[in-house]
Amino acid sequence: MIWTILAAATALLAGLALGALLRKKIAEGKIGSAEREAERLLAAAEARAAQRRKEAELEAQGLRLQAEREIEDEVRGRKAELEKIEQRLFAREEGLERKSEGLERREGELEAREQGVREREKAAEELLENNRHLVEESRAALEGVARMTAEEAKERLVKMVEESAQLEAGRRLRQIEEDTRANADKKARQLITRAVERLAGEWVAEKTVTVVHLPNDEMKGRIIGKEGRNIRAIEQMTGIDLIIDDTPGAVILSGYNPVRREVAKIVLERLLQDGRIHPARIEEMVGKVTRELDVQIQEAGEAACFELGIHGLHPELIRLLGMLKFRTSYAQNVLVHSIEVGFLCGTMAAELGMNEKMARRAGLLHDIGKAVSHEVEGSHAIIGADFAKKYGEDARVVHAIAAHHEDVPQTTALAHLVDAADALSGARPGARSEVLESYVKRVEDLERIAKSFDGIEKVYAIQAGREVRVMVDHDKLNDAQAAMLSRNIARKIEEELSYPGQIRVTVIRESRAVDYAK
Repeated sequence: MIWTILAAATALLAGLALGALLRKKIAEGKIGSAEREAERLLAAAEARAAQRRKEAELEAQGLRLQAEREIEDEVRGRKAELEKIEQRLFAREEGLERKSEGLERREGELEAREQGVREREKAAEELLENNRHLVEESRAALEGVARMTAEEAKERLVKMVEESAQLEAGRRLRQIEEDTRANADKKARQLITRAVERLAGEWVAEKTVTVVHLPNDEMKGRIIGKEGRNIRAIEQMTGIDLIIDDTPGAVILSGYNPVRREVAKIVLERLLQDGRIHPARIEEMVGKVTRELDVQIQEAGEAACFELGIHGLHPELIRLLGMLKFRTSYAQNVLVHSIEVGFLCGTMAAELGMNEKMARRAGLLHDIGKAVSHEVEGSHAIIGADFAKKYGEDARVVHAIAAHHEDVPQTTALAHLVDAADALSGARPGARSEVLESYVKRVEDLERIAKSFDGIEKVYAIQAGREVRVMVDHDKLNDAQAAMLSRNIARKIEEELSYPGQIRVTVIRESRAVDYAK
């Protein structure tokens, strides 16, 4: 049993030793194969490295050759460029040398010319001195022959030149007027005729009443009241003076403010109808009429704007427009006149291709200053322009308002248009009435101014002072001088007289041959 176990153990040990030996042999074989494979891979890697090294050396050699060729090309290009630069510098040097030679020649020529000029100046001075002596001798001889000094001869020559220039100016003026009148008159007549035809206004505007008629003279005492309390109350509350005199059946209202005068007139008429005249009733009536008149003023201004199609006007300007309803100028209602001017401005602006709405606006507002001219000092044109500017009107409208009486220079076509429309509205027959004395005085002044010139035989002021016809002596004045005379008379009238519209000056020169059959 023991020997069996020992044999088994021995066999086991022998098997283990034999397995270990076999495993060692196998491992040694694998290691040798791995070493051989490593050697083979190493040899292959060395071969590839050598191949790549050769390729790199060849590539580097090619790049070096290419770089050398590029450097050589660049060097050759730079050499060529330097050669071109050298050639240009050489050509420039040659040009500078030629210019230098030319300048030297010119300097020589200039020196020769300067020498010639100096010699000529010297000769000219000598000649001038000789001429001066000759002129003095000739002047002395002429003065002796003509018995006239040099100053007198000069004055006479200047006078002759002035007369000749005046004649030439007269001829040129006449020619220009004849050339322009053929087209301008026709166009102006068409323009104004179309504007007037489309204006449906009345011939004579409404006149503000300042006299209140009484049913009987007994009412004068009631208006005055006990110890004059009624008349004092009316005057204090309205700001208008009541003149009660011997005029039968009438009371005169005196006051420069037209709105207050209208209030006083309405109050007095209503008091006469009511019959109750005392301070309390007067105060109540004045307040009521003032409120009613404020409404009428606003409505009148709005109606004027509506009639002309004007929108966006400031409420204060509308109120001032309404106040013009109670303002007159030469007995012409200013609001009616303003509406006419606005209509005429718009019509003529449309004919001329201008802004019709702006023209109507400027025409309507041109006399806005008359609403407060009795309260504010200054020209109504400037006052109106200030109000228009204050309430945001266009600068062109403001200028047209200020310039329509030439208080400021007229620099726009709109200003001339408003001026023309204003004259057209005020100058047409019946638009304005004048006091007889002022009318006669203006006619006399027109004839006096025309007669103040030389060569005039007769002067007639016709067409209510709108035209002056001057008859001249045909022996003393020629046609050119007659044309100049009409212009001079017109300028003198403009300087010395004030008048609405325009005045036509017609100078008539004619020669007549008269004989008698016996």
